[in-house]
Amino acid sequence: MNHKDVIIVGGGAAGFFTAINIAEQNPNLNVCIIERSKEGLAKVKVSGGGRCNVTHAEFIPSELVLNYPRGEKELLGPFHQFMTGDTMAWFEKRGVTLKIEDDGRMFPVSNTSQTIIDCFLNEAKKYHVEILYSHSLQAISQVGNLWHLVTNQGFFTAKNVVIATGSNLKIWSLLEELGHTILQPVPSLFTFNIKDERISDIPGVVSSNVEIHVVDSNLYSEGPLLITHWGMSAPAILKLSAFGALELAKRDYKFQIEINFIKKSSEDCLDILKQIKQELAKKTIYKSAQFEMPKRLWQKLVLASKIEIETRWGDMNRFQLEGLSEQLTKAVFEVEGKSTFKEEFVTAGGVDLKEVNFKTFESKLFKNLYFAGEVLNIDAVTGGFNFQNAWTSGYIVAKSIQA
Repeated sequence: MNHKDVIIVGGGAAGFFTAINIAEQNPNLNVCIIERSKEGLAKVKVSGGGRCNVTHAEFIPSELVLNYPRGEKELLGPFHQFMTGDTMAWFEKRGVTLKIEDDGRMFPVSNTSQTIIDCFLNEAKKYHVEILYSHSLQAISQVGNLWHLVTNQGFFTAKNVVIATGSNLKIWSLLEELGHTILQPVPSLFTFNIKDERISDIPGVVSSNVEIHVVDSNLYSEGPLLITHWGMSAPAILKLSAFGALELAKRDYKFQIEINFIKKSSEDCLDILKQIKQELAKKTIYKSAQFEMPKRLWQKLVLASKIEIETRWGDMNRFQLEGLSEQLTKAVFEVEGKSTFKEEFVTAGGVDLKEVNFKTFESKLFKNLYFAGEVLNIDAVTGGFNFQNAWTSGYIVAKSIQA
């Protein structure tokens, strides 16, 4: 039999961060990570296009929580204990400097996720954290004051267990057998599949600030919009996909969105178009993009408004003016399905937050069972927020587990 003081199940971001902090704060504890694959930190490696989007430059807890469709209320207290500034200081102390990019995302100055991986592996070694790879958890139960864990490579006992396995169906099902409630996972960050003449043949075009809402719902977002080969992506869409994860799953990812490309009312837009009609009377509409819109997108919307390529501003009739105003401010698109956003597959779902004490991240049902990271029903929009949840929960678990 193999006895440990603390076993962390899952060798990802949350698992390593938790283990290192426990071992640093309690040098006399025997801390062990068990990881099912041959090496850990796989998500860290691919995050942010291989650069590792460590966190986001948002330094006010009440603002930071707004980026979590699930977990907003629960994370407010924890973020007062450990958040972005603390993350920066933690890495800085270990020789890893972070930089802030224009969009608020934060990366290691080295621009490679290997820096973060090396930092974790070095710290784990320094504090004598044992890492057992190719160990897959098969069963878990509590007997008296001890946890019994069966893996494919043997039997372990531990006083404390931390589950840091992310969105892992097998582990969720083991936790369910134990007695925890698991909210069924649905995709949270995804792009929209749209086949529409107005966006065909113009992949790569970015409309820098749009408003989008899902027809027949309260779901709304704004921000940059990217047109892709299969439809639409970028923050405006990803935010909608995260906050609408449950609703859009119910609709089987078939729904309509209405886009305001210029963030003006259709009445204001119409007034401006009438003015432009006077000022640019002799110019062709097709070739003179307005509202700082990308030229190729403007041209598609002009054609969709039943305006010929050669039509001049001065020759526009009322019907065409109204049609163009409608396309610019109330364009409706049919969404037919979704695609995974890059490699960042994030799900809504996991351990019911009502069953967790957020002062310690300990299970309310079982003593000495803790959770860190996305194994909980917490997820965030893209931009480093999911990692910040991993660091915060891992740090608080470490503070809660004492020798």
